[in-house]
Amino acid sequence: MPVKKPLPGDLEPIETASRDEISALQLERLKWSVRHTYDNVEPYRQKCIAKGVHPDDLQRLEDLAKFPFMTKTDLRDHYPFGLFAVPRNKLARLHASSGTTGKPVVVGYTKNDLDHWANVVARSLRASGLRPGDMVHNAYGYGMFTGGLGAHYGIERAGCIAVPMSGGQTEKQVQQIMDFKPDAIMVTPSYSLVIAEEFERLGISPEEISLKVGIFGAEPWGQGMRAEIERKLGIDAIDIYGLTEVMGPGVANECIETKDGPVIWEDHFYPEIIDPETGEVLPDGEEGELVFTSLTKEAFPVIRYRTRDLTRLLPPTARAFRRIDKITGRSDDMLIIRGVNVFPTQIEEQILRDPRLSGNYQVVVTRDGHLDNLEVRCELQSAQSSALTPEQVQAVGKELQHRIKTIIGVTTRVTVMEFDSIPRTQVGKARRVLDERPKQQ
Repeated sequence: MPVKKPLPGDLEPIETASRDEISALQLERLKWSVRHTYDNVEPYRQKCIAKGVHPDDLQRLEDLAKFPFMTKTDLRDHYPFGLFAVPRNKLARLHASSGTTGKPVVVGYTKNDLDHWANVVARSLRASGLRPGDMVHNAYGYGMFTGGLGAHYGIERAGCIAVPMSGGQTEKQVQQIMDFKPDAIMVTPSYSLVIAEEFERLGISPEEISLKVGIFGAEPWGQGMRAEIERKLGIDAIDIYGLTEVMGPGVANECIETKDGPVIWEDHFYPEIIDPETGEVLPDGEEGELVFTSLTKEAFPVIRYRTRDLTRLLPPTARAFRRIDKITGRSDDMLIIRGVNVFPTQIEEQILRDPRLSGNYQVVVTRDGHLDNLEVRCELQSAQSSALTPEQVQAVGKELQHRIKTIIGVTTRVTVMEFDSIPRTQVGKARRVLDERPKQQ
């Protein structure tokens, strides 16, 4: 498959800058971001005071290690706007995604934030081989999640043509791709294979599909899935990385000429790798938890935000910035099911809303073809096992299934079992999650 190499003028000067130039810009922006957060985000200022650090202590990039972390717990404790650094009348947009409880993670953007976001997504598209005039079929979900709109404005900023399809309606996805003949698609990797299967069902070969590039994110995927996507759709499959708390899609992106791990746009996001247990900063090349500090965000800055993603920092190749390796797992118990963040504690919360159900449950993750499936196994309270008819038990399961879909946003199969059906643990933590998906290769 021919690879599109960047042409003169395709790259921004910072993408070919020296390490000294990049570090100088990072330090300048880091000092601003830490001061901005300290001055305007009271909960973070209190964390700094408790740790005995002040923005004036930041004289070198390495000094960032002195400052406290931000975590999802901070977002939960100060929901919805307690960590914003600008007044409400300075906001241009809000987004939200799943959090560790029924409350979502809420983030805000100023006009400047949206400009920066569009710019890094546009840069990501250029790194993926797209150029002005190319058409992009955007199948990320629109709405409160960052994927659809984040990609959309980046597509337009890159001078490309946006097709705002959003998710679902697989037959219509295929019809529009065949009719409009887009050059690229942005979608979750698992759903791209569902689209590919629809092409196969219709007898459409990869050679008949106009797509040349796919930009895939929102869920982990390995080299095995990359190879299958490329084979079934006849495209280059490119990895885009991002998360709502840090910005959205476009924090990092692979380059089509190397496809050797997402390049972090280090002029906007400063990365660290830490030991998940001790918080100690680890040298490049060692695996640990990825931590980000925003360098240009106004409305919702993050300082040393713990992503919980496990990876390592790799040296530059196609660009002057460092890369991240494939995400190998998470240092917490979050699952990503079809692009939706799901925590066992969220499911537990919905189970315990029904007094007929006990607090014993298991979440079972399997893979059917290319898509992940989630089963919730729960059990009745002791007194309810003999009191409810089979029809009533079935109704309990349907009610729980509806609540999980409505509150958490993921479709599940719910199995309501008799009391004492789920194994108990006698020592340590209960095993709440059974991940039966095949390991990524």
